[in-house]
Amino acid sequence: MKTKLIAFDLDGTLTQHKTPLSPEMRATLDALRASHSLLMVGAGACRRIFNQMGQYPIDILGNYGMQYAEYDEASRDLKFVSDVRIPCDHDEVLARANAFRASHGLTEFAGDSLEFHDSGVVTFAILGTKAAQADKLAFDPDRSRRRAIYPEVCALFPDFKVFVGGSSSFDMAPAPYDKAYALSQICAARGIAKDEVLYVGDDYGPGGNDESVLLAGFPFLKIDDYRDTPSLLRKYI
Repeated sequence: MKTKLIAFDLDGTLTQHKTPLSPEMRATLDALRASHSLLMVGAGACRRIFNQMGQYPIDILGNYGMQYAEYDEASRDLKFVSDVRIPCDHDEVLARANAFRASHGLTEFAGDSLEFHDSGVVTFAILGTKAAQADKLAFDPDRSRRRAIYPEVCALFPDFKVFVGGSSSFDMAPAPYDKAYALSQICAARGIAKDEVLYVGDDYGPGGNDESVLLAGFPFLKIDDYRDTPSLLRKYI
């Protein structure tokens, strides 16, 4: 079927982590917009994604689909359509995290053990919220340490969708929110079939936040180096 919607991850797919779009990537998106609807599907908030992209004119799903904003041509800004916030029992979730730390010898950390976001998303910071950047980068560069304990974290937090996030943490979004759920909701609202979507992402391995989209059966363009993305998308222009 003809591709009608192209949906993107950001960091590692269109850009290096937390960096702006390159001129080449902006030009690629401009060319794709001529014949396709474009959509960002992010783990972060819509406003942060929009600003990182240099206010590029694109609709954005943020916070694993808990937030949705459409680009408004008149104001050249985002118009927020939905912003779901799910209450979280901080003490109860922290007690589960502390029990996990005790059972795995992870009781030493800098700052807080967990970061609670207004949306209801929780970051389980293995080294703590105030760990040194060098320590975080050295902790688990290939994600093997976190992937080894990933099934246990998922079992401990069945009320969340858990992802191997950042360099030393787990991101946890209130169920049922993940990228596949968010993308499915948008497709249903727009009358777009799954086979009419192309998803472009890099974090498709076990525990990755793009993995749910791949497992849900959406056509998927795997990115292993964001610098290759423009050339891989050329056939859709």
